[in-house]
Amino acid sequence: MSETRWIETGPGLSFDASVAGNAAAPLVLLLHGFSVSRHFWQAQVDALAQGGFFAVAPNQRGYAAKARPDPADPSNYRIDRLIGDALDIAAAIGPRTRRFHLVGHDWGASLAWAIAYRHPERLGSLTILSRPHPAAFVTALALPDGDQARRSRHHQEFLDPGAGARLLADDAAWLRRRLAANGVPAAAIAAHLSVLASPPAIEAALAWYRARGGLRDPLGPITVPTLYLWGDADDTVARAAAEATGAHVAAPYRFESLPGVGHYAAEQVPDRVNALLLEHLARHPA
Repeated sequence: MSETRWIETGPGLSFDASVAGNAAAPLVLLLHGFSVSRHFWQAQVDALAQGGFFAVAPNQRGYAAKARPDPADPSNYRIDRLIGDALDIAAAIGPRTRRFHLVGHDWGASLAWAIAYRHPERLGSLTILSRPHPAAFVTALALPDGDQARRSRHHQEFLDPGAGARLLADDAAWLRRRLAANGVPAAAIAAHLSVLASPPAIEAALAWYRARGGLRDPLGPITVPTLYLWGDADDTVARAAAEATGAHVAAPYRFESLPGVGHYAAEQVPDRVNALLLEHLARHPA
């Protein structure tokens, strides 16, 4: 069973994390995305610990109440700061010289791609859920069919100053509907909203989008062994972007399309995700 541990990385930055396993075992750092929280990885944290790994799934900047710089200043949520948080958490929880496995979903996957590109020497493996390689994503956005652009229109909508209030209106009805429609269990929805469903938290979560302003840093080929999991019912990622991702990985690569699975595969089909993840980590030890 996991426990909650606070990980301090600097002044005003203390992250609550779900932690399980022997601290001397290989580290697996799991980064969540928008509209969920560290609880997204509960099934994976437990399975990883049972599989002989040290699993750490933090609430990220803005989601963690004790790591929430003012979201009115978007510079507090620039991607370099978010990447720095992940690396600092890994360093705080284990030796700085030790390589670790990195797992990311949605926004956490965007960070994971960037970390793998900028700091490949730190990683034993990379596992991505949903979010394609940024270059594949940008190419898909420009396709004349407009499919990916339609699926990504919420990115622009979240830049509106009133977005947070709309997301929390009627007892966070938008968030509840979205999660439920993607197969997230009711108990998990309640856990995520316990983290996210307050004005300070939702504004901090939206600051991730606002700090980027619609722009994406270009990334080159990934040189870390990569597992990419994509549900073919994911309403945010079109098939074109998912299938093009492999062209941007110059390392052992496995793409798994999950039939009938939506955006939140780790909670919708946890056993399948666990099996694929553990197999990937066994094939590419840190």
